[in-house]
Amino acid sequence: MNWDDVRIFLAVARSGQILGAAKRLALNHATVARRITALENDLNTKLLTRRTNGCELTQAGEEFLLSSERMEAEMLSVRSSLGDADVAIAGSVRIGAPDGFGVTFLAPRLASLTARYPDLKIQLVPVPRSFSLSRREADIAITVDRPDQGRLVARKLVDYSLGLYASRTYLAEREAPKTIEELSMHRLVGYVDDLVISPSLNYAPEITRDWKPAFEISSALGQVEAVRAGAGIGILHMFIAREHDDLLPVLPERTIRRSYWLAYHESVRTLRRITAVSAFISDLVSSEGSRFG
Repeated sequence: MNWDDVRIFLAVARSGQILGAAKRLALNHATVARRITALENDLNTKLLTRRTNGCELTQAGEEFLLSSERMEAEMLSVRSSLGDADVAIAGSVRIGAPDGFGVTFLAPRLASLTARYPDLKIQLVPVPRSFSLSRREADIAITVDRPDQGRLVARKLVDYSLGLYASRTYLAEREAPKTIEELSMHRLVGYVDDLVISPSLNYAPEITRDWKPAFEISSALGQVEAVRAGAGIGILHMFIAREHDDLLPVLPERTIRRSYWLAYHESVRTLRRITAVSAFISDLVSSEGSRFG
């Protein structure tokens, strides 16, 4: 069995597409398909069901994926111990993060990391979605839940708070609510229920079970901008809202607490670029932890 074929299989399994794997590996589409076929012939079993819109692992493929990841982890560990891999902090690291944390906190601060390591390329993907570390949709993921599935290395970054906010212009035209019950008399800005990626982000019921927004936005930053524009009262990340003088707290005694976690796949734990970037993020959050309170 050829290790290069196994490496290609891992790329296809993680991307779900032969074409996607080919782009990531900088190989020809036909070459990737041929190497997968060669691997299946070597193992005398079908690993992938190929469809026009992608690939799906067979039962044998699922089992072989686990074995392949163990092989990959051992390979990385051996190369690292021999000083043959990742000696310099170089290469690409993709960070998946919620848009509020990714855009507002990480994006302005990552330049110092790339300045420190000129051969390091950072890819920041700050979008409101979940990332599969096993499929390598990201190398490092910032999540709002403690990861409890898969072979992951995870640690808590920080707790953060959310609260009710409205714009000065909105409150100049309407008296601010004095009770939770009075919220029903106001326009509300919220999230799109069926696009919530985690139960932890379904936080409106912690304010009131009668939360009925007139304007729903799937992005945390989109909600901030809508509230700033006077669209209504919204539940915003306090570390973001405080940056805008045109936003005022409403019913400030009502707050919600959540946490950010950092995670990466166990198989890349020996890669210096991964540990360097994760340590940089952890140190950043630790040094500025008070802003999230």
